[in-house]
Amino acid sequence: MKERELLLTVSQRLGIDALNDMQRQALDQWKTGRGDLVLYSPTGTGKTLAFTLCLLQALKPPMQQLQAVVMAPSRELVMQTAEILRTLAEGYKVTPCYGGHTVADEKASLAVTPDIIVATPGRLLDHHKRGHIDLHGTRLLVLDEMDKSLELGFEDEMRQLLRQMPHINRRILASATILDVVPEYVRLHNPFTLNVLEAKEQPAERIKVWKVKSDSKDKLNTLRDLLLTLGAEKTIVFANYRESVERIHQYLVKNGIDASLYHGALEQQERECAVAKLNNGSATTLVSTDLAARGLDIDKVEHIIHYHIPVSEQAYIHRNGRTARVDATGNAYVITAPDEQLPEWVTIEEDFALQPEKRLPAAPMATLYFQAGKKEKLSRGDIVGFIANNGGIEATAIGRIDVRDHYSLAAVPSHQVKDVLKLLQSAKIKGKKVRITLLK
Repeated sequence: MKERELLLTVSQRLGIDALNDMQRQALDQWKTGRGDLVLYSPTGTGKTLAFTLCLLQALKPPMQQLQAVVMAPSRELVMQTAEILRTLAEGYKVTPCYGGHTVADEKASLAVTPDIIVATPGRLLDHHKRGHIDLHGTRLLVLDEMDKSLELGFEDEMRQLLRQMPHINRRILASATILDVVPEYVRLHNPFTLNVLEAKEQPAERIKVWKVKSDSKDKLNTLRDLLLTLGAEKTIVFANYRESVERIHQYLVKNGIDASLYHGALEQQERECAVAKLNNGSATTLVSTDLAARGLDIDKVEHIIHYHIPVSEQAYIHRNGRTARVDATGNAYVITAPDEQLPEWVTIEEDFALQPEKRLPAAPMATLYFQAGKKEKLSRGDIVGFIANNGGIEATAIGRIDVRDHYSLAAVPSHQVKDVLKLLQSAKIKGKKVRITLLK
């Protein structure tokens, strides 16, 4: 694809009118055609868009033949990258493959060979071994969050996969963390390293870190008062253990706070719905383990709360990286119990004075759950038209819509949701009755 067409598409579909310096440098270097690209850039600076633009610029016209493979270590990152590629790569077939997605659905999607596969290493290797996809002709390879993809736990899978792609002629490796040595089996060719980790303004410099003192070892009341002080701004609360996350979430909901729950023991759909509710305004707070610290597409998080002190400096950096993304500012709050000592890598700027309101304002939106999605031929446009024509509200009042394989989510104003839901129960969408419920 030509650069002018790419940038026009980015403007029209993503609302981004100009590339940032890192994205411009990456694309300019890639266009020279002089070998592979290794990109080091802080979390939240737009690495996904940078390598997506490079990839699309190098694609040949669609030919029902696999041209590019993008690998990422987490299903959330795979989903996010696939969504951006689908938005920008008009005419190209993009197929995501990841755990938690049914193998049968993916096999059906792979029956017509995609131009681009976005996958976790384990799931891609599984499809290859089952004979669902031939990787042999792949020309372009992207390894996102390569510091995770190339760790020892993934080494065997990565070696096996890359042996199946002998004709790769260009590679992009992207990370927010410097990798000491890129393994030889990646077969980097004449690499150019673009390192903007030392740029003059890091996200950490746009984050103010506050200390919040808890009067007791149990920090739940302090957390509640902190959230009541912050109001309804988008917040992620991090704890170190699943059991703690569950306990915190139950406490917050019991105390009238619209909170979502996120950890690795949940079903994939439950995790997707939790993130969707935070993004669409149906939840003000997400309570999570460190699983949410990387790879999730969450817009404009104002506050990060460390309910537990993270286990490492790296975990601390990635948690804080959920806020102050791109050019925004943000706040991080470290809740400390009596006599709890902070590690040297946590630098507190100021103590935070709690001034809790009596109650947190309700989330402005509520989420409708449609028991049908892409595989049932539903689109965002279908859902907007259906709600606007049958739900008694204007199309402009409808919030974010997420369409997944077998279900869809639509945000509507919370004060109208009961009336909207009642009106939709008897209506048909695309001539069919679809079960619609309120997502709790």
